[in-house]
Amino acid sequence: MTEAGRNSRWIGRSVDRREDGRLLSGRGRFTDDVILPRTAHVAVLGSPHAHARIVSIDTSAAEALPGVLRVMTGRDLAAVIDPMPTLSSPPVIQHCVALEKVRHVGEPVVAVAAETRYIAEDALALIEVAYEPLSPVVDPEAAIEATGDALLHPERGTNVVHRSTHRWGPVDEAFANAARVVRRRFRWPRVSPQPLETCAAVVDYDPSERKFTIYSNMSQQGVLGMRLSRALRVEPYQLNFHMRDVGGSFGGKSTLYHVPMIAAAFARELRRPVKYVEDRVEHMSNGNQHASDRVYDAALAVDADNRFTGLTLKVIDDYGAYFLMNTGSHGNALAQAVGPYTIGALEYDLTCVVTNKTNQAPYRGFGGEVGNFVIERLVDAAARELHCNPIELRRQNFIQPDQFPYRIPNGNIYDSGNYDRVLERALAHADLPEWRMRKAEAKAQGKRIGIGIATVNERSVLSVTELWFLDKEPGFPQSSSPESVQIKMLADGMVVVTIYAPHWGNSPETSAVQLVAECLFIDPERITVAYASTDSGLMSKGPVGSRYTVMLAGAIVGACAKLKERLTLFAAHLLDARPEECELLDERIFVTSNPAKGCSFAEVARAAHSFRLSFPDSEAYHSGLVAQYTYDHPLTTLPKADRSDLGIFYPIVGHACHIVVVEIDAITNQTRFLKYVAVHDAGTILNPKLVDGQIRGGIAQGIGTALYEKYYYDDSGQLLTASLADYALPTAEEIPDIVTDHVETPSPFTEFGMKGCGEGGRLAAMPAIASAIDDAFSDEGVYVDELPVTPSFLHALRARVKS
Repeated sequence: MTEAGRNSRWIGRSVDRREDGRLLSGRGRFTDDVILPRTAHVAVLGSPHAHARIVSIDTSAAEALPGVLRVMTGRDLAAVIDPMPTLSSPPVIQHCVALEKVRHVGEPVVAVAAETRYIAEDALALIEVAYEPLSPVVDPEAAIEATGDALLHPERGTNVVHRSTHRWGPVDEAFANAARVVRRRFRWPRVSPQPLETCAAVVDYDPSERKFTIYSNMSQQGVLGMRLSRALRVEPYQLNFHMRDVGGSFGGKSTLYHVPMIAAAFARELRRPVKYVEDRVEHMSNGNQHASDRVYDAALAVDADNRFTGLTLKVIDDYGAYFLMNTGSHGNALAQAVGPYTIGALEYDLTCVVTNKTNQAPYRGFGGEVGNFVIERLVDAAARELHCNPIELRRQNFIQPDQFPYRIPNGNIYDSGNYDRVLERALAHADLPEWRMRKAEAKAQGKRIGIGIATVNERSVLSVTELWFLDKEPGFPQSSSPESVQIKMLADGMVVVTIYAPHWGNSPETSAVQLVAECLFIDPERITVAYASTDSGLMSKGPVGSRYTVMLAGAIVGACAKLKERLTLFAAHLLDARPEECELLDERIFVTSNPAKGCSFAEVARAAHSFRLSFPDSEAYHSGLVAQYTYDHPLTTLPKADRSDLGIFYPIVGHACHIVVVEIDAITNQTRFLKYVAVHDAGTILNPKLVDGQIRGGIAQGIGTALYEKYYYDDSGQLLTASLADYALPTAEEIPDIVTDHVETPSPFTEFGMKGCGEGGRLAAMPAIASAIDDAFSDEGVYVDELPVTPSFLHALRARVKS
């Protein structure tokens, strides 16, 4: 039980997951499980070239194949649907299927619908496409200066899609007065989430109403429906999305547009349901789910007292062939740009480029993990140059508890925290003196033991202004990030909670049940959860940006307050009392002056549902017990027009300290974990079991990024790691036992003081592991400035340092 759990009935308790029953018994409701009569199946033909003009396409043999229903080129699709939605400004146009040229390997050139997926795949093999190759550009720095046929979008005249420089605080003064300036260059690898379930959609079309019914594993259906409807050339009410279980997203499926759009286009043309489920190669080469791919030149100013005073970050970000998500991932980074440290001056110089690679999209951390890596690596470099203890250097520069809410230079605030307490808790678990004693013994046996630490912040509860505030003229300056819920009490006193977002693995049903049980003083066994389609749903941003549980809590508190008013109104009449004289407890409403005088929820609900004439003739006593509530972001403000202040845009900020002990074979350079400690402050914890699962899952993905994963493109733009046979993922064998613990500093801005915690495990893992590898070879001067640290990379790094 957590600290909060001692003062609550259900908040802070490790309640078993409601979702597990159906998921573990194979009864999950995934997109590919949708079976509609007469369903056609789609397959797409991907480009073998990274950059080329499409000279001609011959589909005649494919169209003649028995079982083929329709073959559509990019031009065919462009005649019936518009380009994909984009947040970029000005827009970088991206079609679901390429028109005149292809811009990355795997980009669709032709789509086929057939009676079965097998027939559709056979048809693809019969299509002949003639290409005129163009110069590919895969290096983001080379992309900046590229000209001629190396321009991906010639109409723009450049491969640079965004360039801006922002300064907040006394940057010049901080660096001019610095006793030391620590400078490093970093290269962040292109990776992606690799969910079990690829992007998928099943779409049916009703020509009489010109209406699409869509089953898809995307998110944000409730707020993106309007943009998708425009692309499909219908009105928003003519799209109805059904919420599904999702076999992994980790952010990537929040911008899953191309799959439902292709399926919808065929469904309208064929007048029958259409299913399109990516295979793994399609997903890896064209799923629009690659993550950040960056070069950093970073500098940290340190004064004579070893205090951090200024930070400059020059970033080149490789977005792939298009610019779907605009600069949103840099909003994530800027939300916690100075980490947990009192750095008063910040410069952010950003250049975004397009290259002949797959599109970039969110992935657990959405750029914040890269920012954390850079600042933590700078702190380790500073400790090395200053010849001081990296733990004490961090402690010395921490924001102090009495400084919260703390405003960082660009305008965002951190709501609460006690970073030293988190650090102390982690150190208590880590047994560092013991591991330090074992280092010399291990070295004598050809092993290197390294101890690493990272102390990072975890912004949570997304506000959408981060997606556009770096633009001078935003293309879509949205500012609402709502979440909604409906709570209905049935005539027998059972409660049905209806939510409007898919299940991404974030346990929304379990969370909803605990929250409603807490608010209504009701047994969780008497609460059930339903998912509504967008036709019957309210506004929902969905599970993205570590926001959902906090936002769901706000919506549930609001709806429960309204429902309690209704319950109390009816009960007061039954008890011949005034509503203000009544209280609720243990599924019962009683008169406070006479607790024996009361009635059960079931009795009140039965009366409210079935005995209208027993109550006064007033609209207040209309039949039924239903409450709806839409909860807006708990704290957010708009940026200033000149961007001298970005506003408050991600103020619910957690914190984590990870301490890692690794053992590395000095000959093979193979890394394994001896100890992994993760202490997190996510505010008030709703369910420790769920939070620990999120942390451990994030760490597993962080280990993948740190040691194994990378999309490798050769100089011609060929993707060399387009299958899981080549793209290395850690297995359960490589993931250590992880000690998790928690410190709770409640947020003053959210219901119950909760903060998000979906991304913190990954946000802290990579810098902690890099720090441990440094320490293992401290006598050689190794410094990790690039990931992943594979055995071959570490071998080359050690050789380079020695030379």
